Amino acid sequence: MHYILALQNGKVTGILPLFETKSILFGHSLISLPCVVYGGVCSANREAENALYMSAETLGKLMGVDYIEMRNQFVPLNRFDCLSEALSNASNYSDKGKANLKDWMTKDLYVTFERKIYPDIEANFNAIPRKQRRMIRQGVKAGLESRIGKKEYLNEFYDLYARNLKNHGIPIFSREFILKIMDTFPQTFILSICKGNTMVAAVMSFVFKERLIPYFSGALKKYYQYAVNDFIYWELMKFGCKNGYKTFDFGRSKRGTGSYHFKRHWGFEPENLPFLYFLIDRKKMPEVNPTNPKYSTIINVWRNLPLPITKWLGPVINRKIP
Repeated sequence: MHYILALQNGKVTGILPLFETKSILFGHSLISLPCVVYGGVCSANREAENALYMSAETLGKLMGVDYIEMRNQFVPLNRFDCLSEALSNASNYSDKGKANLKDWMTKDLYVTFERKIYPDIEANFNAIPRKQRRMIRQGVKAGLESRIGKKEYLNEFYDLYARNLKNHGIPIFSREFILKIMDTFPQTFILSICKGNTMVAAVMSFVFKERLIPYFSGALKKYYQYAVNDFIYWELMKFGCKNGYKTFDFGRSKRGTGSYHFKRHWGFEPENLPFLYFLIDRKKMPEVNPTNPKYSTIINVWRNLPLPITKWLGPVINRKIP
């Protein structure tokens, strides 16, 4: 891993974490950040931003990677010529050390979903479209109950999570890695949904300031008839409301996928996630995602493997996936 700092008058004005990934199947790259939704440059001003982009380009060339990927939440303001010209006339902006962001390419595949959490539970419920409210009531009528926990729910949660990713043809992280996340970020918790004594769904969520972020999840298919996926996110939203969180971050989805439509049906509007790419030893932007037909055979094989094998082999493969 590499951490690049921008310094001005002895003070840190920007930081860029870059992680090297290397595999025969996915190539050699520097990514900010792999395995997570968001990444890229964090800077106090545009001069620091430009310096960090230039440093990333230099580092990538020296290391001989195929490409650099920035998982940005926004396109840098000087990404386009028209904006660059306007910024160059601004009093707080200097052309000195300006990165040539015209050399960076933008991918329009991913979006993110987020919405304000209202301080009143009823207001949050009424903000959900009528059809999804009906699905939530279906879970209530079925007697589903939610519980909040941490490591005591880890084993049951991990089994649901493993089944979910296997069904999607995606390798999982190891149980030890999940445990390390919980140790490193103690605010992380697991919200589980039970029917009787059976855990039928669970979601592991992160907390950042006033933001609630559901991330890893899973549910038993035979309980889909009770709308467990709608019920679990409603219970999580209620938890956020009761505990003073202000934003429900529904995370990243690829356009047109099932998760994309599910989140839209909840009344969330997609916001662009314009990932940026700097190509060094590659002519086209990489397509390292499950929608790439190149990976369809591998995905189908993975879906049909026994669960214990995917639990064992998944973490080994995941170390090589950007």
